[in-house]
Amino acid sequence: MVFMTSTSAREPMGTLLLSSVYRAGVASLSKALATEWAAAGIRVNHLIPGRISTARMESLDAETARRRDVDVAEVRAGSQALIPMGRYGHPAEYARAAVFLLSDAAAYITGATLQVDGGLLHSV
Repeated sequence: MVFMTSTSAREPMGTLLLSSVYRAGVASLSKALATEWAAAGIRVNHLIPGRISTARMESLDAETARRRDVDVAEVRAGSQALIPMGRYGHPAEYARAAVFLLSDAAAYITGATLQVDGGLLHSV
């Protein structure tokens, strides 16, 4: 099983307080279930996406640009500047991480959190 949340599970976002609390709770749930279900051979992990190039991200960037009265390219450039890899992730990159966690290649991985964020999160 793989739970998918967001970076707010590790670094709460003040503008998304309820969402941040909920996602941190899901992260805790994944860890608890991993412990509880391991003896039954059920692995439970947690996947955190950073800024992934999706229609949803385009919509969020467009809304931010509208609120700030700037071009969407400026918003995107500002976001990318915060990502050490300097770009948004591709959906396939995120999907491959999920496939890995669900595959036999990860047979001894449970209770883990994997960030697919280009280095965005700075938490330990």
